[in-house]
Amino acid sequence: MTAVIDPGLLAAFQPAGPVPFEVRLAVQDFLIDEAELLDSRRFDEWLALFTDDVEYRVPVRITRRIGNPDVVDDIFHFDENRASLGLRVRRLGTNVAWAEDPPSFTRRFVTNVRVAWGEREGELAIRSYLLLYRSRGDRGTHDLISGERHDLLRLEADRIAIARRRVILDQSTLGTKNLAIFF
Repeated sequence: MTAVIDPGLLAAFQPAGPVPFEVRLAVQDFLIDEAELLDSRRFDEWLALFTDDVEYRVPVRITRRIGNPDVVDDIFHFDENRASLGLRVRRLGTNVAWAEDPPSFTRRFVTNVRVAWGEREGELAIRSYLLLYRSRGDRGTHDLISGERHDLLRLEADRIAIARRRVILDQSTLGTKNLAIFF
């Protein structure tokens, strides 16, 4: 299901040159496939998309005056690694994941994908926008959460994997009652 970028295609281009169209298209397909895995609650398959040394962070945003940084990089909604992501995924498969019982219905829209070469060979720096629709239960209420994702994709053997994800949410105060979902 997940888009595969031919390692020969990446090797054929120098990181200083433009990213080829085929690579950009494969990255977009990869991100769309990832969103589908999450929306269909296929969390084990989603977890397999990450490197062993992944950093998955969602820093807190603060409302400040113009000219001051509005993202705090030492306070996080999520500050995860492969082990903690694995624990969260396993917990979702149990009957004690109360924040997701009943499960959320989600729909992720990934847009404005920008692809650049990473700092090291075999890496791609990705920026994309995410709009996440989430509803729970039968009350007719929903959450809309938007933000910008900064991903580092790494070529590992015969696959592309997410080595780093930083999500900058567009809200400083989240209106959702819990935050047990993935971005």
